[in-house]
Amino acid sequence: MKRNACGTLIKQIHNELEKNTNNMLRSQELTTAQADALMILSQSPEKQMSLKELERTLHVAQSTAAGIVNRLEQRGYIGGFSDEVDKRVKLLRITEKGESCCCSAGKNVAKAEEQLLEKLTETEREIFHSLLQKVWDTLL
Repeated sequence: MKRNACGTLIKQIHNELEKNTNNMLRSQELTTAQADALMILSQSPEKQMSLKELERTLHVAQSTAAGIVNRLEQRGYIGGFSDEVDKRVKLLRITEKGESCCCSAGKNVAKAEEQLLEKLTETEREIFHSLLQKVWDTLL
């Protein structure tokens, strides 16, 4: 039997994980990308960052980051405002409503990841994570 290429397996795993996570987040009317943005903002100093920083952290194009942010702003999960020093810089801050949503979204993301890893032992999980991190670090 022919082995699948590593890249193909990684893409297939990613697609399944994203599909499962999106299904779990649907009740909150969130996508995986939106939940990621909320969690990133929630963990940032002062619970805020620039749109450009969020774009880099999410590893997405500017237009994609803007779309994610617009939808989160419309739902009242984040607020956008201009930097006091440089008015061209858009800053984002998670709201109380966003924090609350982030907490339950984080539980859904963790549940989806647990399903992904359920057949691995704790040692295998640590090795798997370590290897994924090593591959990621190579690409940076």
